[in-house]
Amino acid sequence: IPDVPAGAYTLDKSHASLVFTLNHLGFSHYTAAFSAFDARLTFDPARPEASTLEATIDPRSLTLPSPPAGFKDELTGPQWLDAGQFPAITFKSTKVEVTGANTAMVTGDFSLHGVTRPVVLDVTFNGGYAGHPMDPHARIGFSAKGSFNRSDFGIAYGVPAPGTTMGVSDAVTVAIETEFSGPPLATKPAA
Repeated sequence: IPDVPAGAYTLDKSHASLVFTLNHLGFSHYTAAFSAFDARLTFDPARPEASTLEATIDPRSLTLPSPPAGFKDELTGPQWLDAGQFPAITFKSTKVEVTGANTAMVTGDFSLHGVTRPVVLDVTFNGGYAGHPMDPHARIGFSAKGSFNRSDFGIAYGVPAPGTTMGVSDAVTVAIETEFSGPPLATKPAA
């Protein structure tokens, strides 16, 4: 791990994405995203297993490719995300297990649609630095992937009957790209 300081890191929202896919009728992996989310990370490169992450997603920020009229309202409505009753999706890490030089499994309490269950993210540390003259704060980046069954969170509308693909898959796959800004670059005192 490069020379990055331990401490509190905040999400650089202009360098982050949160995309998810579901199988649609067995014909495609329909892809959508959330545009409003935030995360706070406490990171220690010497002890990555002691790191903690908290993230919040606004379900009303659902972004869809070429949605038909009313489709976003349907998906954020009572049959699906029910954003009026459940205005936040959250993830709070409970365990970080280092699996390689730049990889870890991060388990957390994932709250969606009023239900909280554990979800595991496979995380890759993409690198970082302690700071740069044009960016005088530490910066680190991660990629993460995970999956869960939406029916486990009370969103079972449209799940295909057993043995068919007629509907929208229960399984949801998530892909996250992030950069975090951290402690200020340490400056050496003038000689």
